Amino acid sequence: MKLGAQISYYKAWRGRKHAYTLIRGSPEHSFHVLPSYFHMLEKLNPETVTRVEVDGESRFKYLFLAFGVAIRGFRYMRKVVGIDGTFLKGQYRGVLLVPTAQDGNGQCYPLAWGIVDSKNEYAWTWFLIQLKEFIGDTDELALISDRAPSIKKAISTVFEKAHHGACAWHVAQNIKNKFKCAYIMGSYWSAVNAYRCEDFTGYMIEISNRYPRVAEYLENEVGFEKWSQCHYPGLRYNITTTNMVESLNRMLVNARDFPYVALLDVIQEKMSKWWNDRRIVLRPRFAQSNDRHTLQLNPVTYHVKGAHHAQVSVYSLVSPYYTKEYYVLAYGETIYPVRSQSQWDVPNEVVARIVLPREVKDKKRGRPKTSRFPSVGEFRKRKNHCGKCSAYGHYKKKCNSQTGSTEGNPPADVPM
Repeated sequence: MKLGAQISYYKAWRGRKHAYTLIRGSPEHSFHVLPSYFHMLEKLNPETVTRVEVDGESRFKYLFLAFGVAIRGFRYMRKVVGIDGTFLKGQYRGVLLVPTAQDGNGQCYPLAWGIVDSKNEYAWTWFLIQLKEFIGDTDELALISDRAPSIKKAISTVFEKAHHGACAWHVAQNIKNKFKCAYIMGSYWSAVNAYRCEDFTGYMIEISNRYPRVAEYLENEVGFEKWSQCHYPGLRYNITTTNMVESLNRMLVNARDFPYVALLDVIQEKMSKWWNDRRIVLRPRFAQSNDRHTLQLNPVTYHVKGAHHAQVSVYSLVSPYYTKEYYVLAYGETIYPVRSQSQWDVPNEVVARIVLPREVKDKKRGRPKTSRFPSVGEFRKRKNHCGKCSAYGHYKKKCNSQTGSTEGNPPADVPM
């Protein structure tokens, strides 16, 4: 309309689709070049691990990618890994799986990326087997996830020594949805973060006195050892949720409908930028106030006063994961991008490998849904729309507009 052209909606949609194909490539072409793309990633980034799993008809099933930089840097991370997945919105759908650690500065440290067909036990098991190759399986390792049966079964199958913990936020959402008692959340979160068993017991008595069924649910169905700091058999530091993974999922919200190779390009670009930026900016992990230092230690927060008078170095009490030396070593290398396809140098046996698109079953008619479904216990506020002035944020009865003309523009996140 702005250019004076009258075209149908379908023609505009086809033009938009063609433009996206020119920029990002087609989904079918993405599957075809996937082995060559992974070969170039491995060539430019030493020790990078890539896997592509196909079925008997050479149709795509799963992929796995772990940059060599992240593999080598994991030794300088706290051994707590959050694991979750998010649904992709492209033509061939799928689920993006992300295991993430945190550096000593509380920033996300993505370890690997995977794309599978769905969040089922077989897909999780395959992915975790690849992940286990470089993060290992030790008593020091803690894995945090939601309580979905598929991932619980896969973790117990693949990891024999590592400790599995439940995401405290997901447990809280289940409590609110199942028992309708949001007012108990303050005591619940105090119990989650309590390091001393005496404090934990006090908070649980508060919950039990008000909501006995909630206390029974937390103790018998979930298990204290899965969500509370003081009863957890391993060491999860101050990481009680999978929010670090949710942050990565949110970062990729606009790229989840891209073809797979274009999506991986976005991931590589984001990680490369993070590594470069964090090499430059180093923020201290402790806050100083007069002669008192509050330090995040292993496993609790201690207040050290008069350390100089006692001839004790404050830094000697800090876990090495919070030191500047570990931080620099974790981000000391660069992640290199894959150049345009015309500059690839790929052996013929890699080019000849066939990867066909997966079969998409039960495809629904009409425009596919792009916004995610709310999680259990999560509610979305509905944006009010005025029928008089067409603005957002109020109803018609509350409208102060004197005319019926359209005033204001809807927010960017409100579909037209």
